[in-house]
Amino acid sequence: MAGLSLKCGDCGALLKSVEEAQEHAELTSHSNFSESTEAVLNLVCTTCGKPCRSKTETDLHTKRTGHTDFVDKTLETANPISLEVPKPSVVSDEGVVATGSTSESEEMVVPEVDKNLLGELEVMGFPTTRATRALHFSGNASLEAAITWIVEHENDSDIDQMPLVSVNIKVEAPKPSLTPEEMKIKAQELRERARKKKEEEEKRMEREKEKERIRAGKELLEAKRIEEENERKRIIALRKAEKDEEKRAREKIRQKLEEDKAERRRKLGLPPEDPTVVKPAAAPVVQEKKSSLPIKPVTKVERMRDCLRSLKQNHKDDDAKVKRAFQTLLTYVGNVAKNPDEEKFRKIRLSNQSFQDRVGSLRGGIDFLEVCGFEKIEGGEFLFLPRDKVDMAVLNSAGAELNSAIVNPFFGIL
Repeated sequence: MAGLSLKCGDCGALLKSVEEAQEHAELTSHSNFSESTEAVLNLVCTTCGKPCRSKTETDLHTKRTGHTDFVDKTLETANPISLEVPKPSVVSDEGVVATGSTSESEEMVVPEVDKNLLGELEVMGFPTTRATRALHFSGNASLEAAITWIVEHENDSDIDQMPLVSVNIKVEAPKPSLTPEEMKIKAQELRERARKKKEEEEKRMEREKEKERIRAGKELLEAKRIEEENERKRIIALRKAEKDEEKRAREKIRQKLEEDKAERRRKLGLPPEDPTVVKPAAAPVVQEKKSSLPIKPVTKVERMRDCLRSLKQNHKDDDAKVKRAFQTLLTYVGNVAKNPDEEKFRKIRLSNQSFQDRVGSLRGGIDFLEVCGFEKIEGGEFLFLPRDKVDMAVLNSAGAELNSAIVNPFFGIL
């Protein structure tokens, strides 16, 4: 089967003709070409009719235009390739185009561009091919014009291909309108503008983050306020229920006393008490003035204080033992507060004889540690304070209560 294309052995590109192979060799310096029976793709856009020679070209065309439908006409346009190099056409004095009238082929070279502008673009990070192409097609006018051209043509498929012009066509690069010093200043201005834009974006993002932190903080405070309000209402409702229950209990006791009184009169043979007899008026009940202050739930500090009072009252005959227990508890709490990450200070074996002699055997000692956050684990063999439950405020309060119990001689007596 006749060859349908030329294949580059260096990069695998398929080329339609010898001319394309020569141009590919000039652009890439590849020189290994062979005849191939594989036809060059011809994917035609059904919307605008643009032919694309690879999947990459169709993707770029879709990105630029939004066209997505292509028809594969590769087989329709596939023709055997000619390996003969066509002779250049020249125009005679009579205006007739003659082919092969000269043996010289037209040579394509890289166009001359402003070296200073090219150096500035390379310093700014643009590839040499892209910078050369931008300066050539923007007329070497200025650094800003070249950058503008790159931005407008950054999606072109040949953006990183070196431009070529005929050697017979002399293109004189126009003199730059700016001196080298002015071009450096302009480049510096562009960099400064990009830097300021980046700083403004970072400041904007920081402001957004700060707004989000403030919003989250307000929501947290509002949730805490609602939780405290609900807790206050719950305590009030609980105390009201307790008062109602106490009132019903007193009423039952009063009825029982009345029944017992009537039963005793009956046994003594006395007539039933006449309900019409006016009883002496009871002393007026002084209505307590309700406090407008909110009722606070029992805090951990109050529970700590109750544990220490209970410990001292249950062992009031042995002040030395009580004081030693307080000092031991203060040591446990202080070690955890100073070294919260050390597990050995947050774990206590309940069967330890020293612990039992000093704290464990005294009523209220273990309760105090549990109020501080310690929990019984492993079937009650250990007291353990998890790291995520270490509350420095609670530990500081515990230390203050223990210190007060140690130095105050009237603690637990009044």
